Amino acid sequence: MMIEDHLSGAAPQHPGVIERSPPALLKEPLEFLFAEHYRHRQMCKILEYLALEPAFDASLIAATDDFIRYDLALHVIDEEEDLFPLLRRRCEPDDDIEDVLGRLSADHALDQQLAHIVRSIFALAMEKRAPPSALPGGAEALLKLAKQEKSHMALENAVVMPLARRRLTADDLEALSMRLAARRGVMMA
Repeated sequence: MMIEDHLSGAAPQHPGVIERSPPALLKEPLEFLFAEHYRHRQMCKILEYLALEPAFDASLIAATDDFIRYDLALHVIDEEEDLFPLLRRRCEPDDDIEDVLGRLSADHALDQQLAHIVRSIFALAMEKRAPPSALPGGAEALLKLAKQEKSHMALENAVVMPLARRRLTADDLEALSMRLAARRGVMMA
């Protein structure tokens, strides 16, 4: 989506903050990952807002930077090291999952590149006390990451999550739960 497309609409509404997923949800790892996708959608709304917002909002920039640095990075690890290998073991040949997982892994690499650029824009915005929208390439970088993430999550929600619900065993889900919790420093009872 181009900046002009965003500008043709009404003034952007403040998107709010990104709420934390409840730690208890880690006991249901697929629900936890789905909740994380919702949080990523909120990040996309914030990126789109900041791409247009003419006022400097240090707290929103800092919170979004933290989300990208920690939460987005953890989510990529969750999928690459845990969910995707489980799916590769459990899916049947007719599921044709390898092409999808390959695309999602390539998306993760692109996410990291785009996130690095956005975080650089955020650092410059904080240094200059200027909105990202006022920095050269700022709006475009934020919108590009938002667009990439939305496309990525749509594929995961439409293909990966339904297959995971069908193919992963109770033992797989328990192991996934423990790994996601350990990665976040949460003790599971």
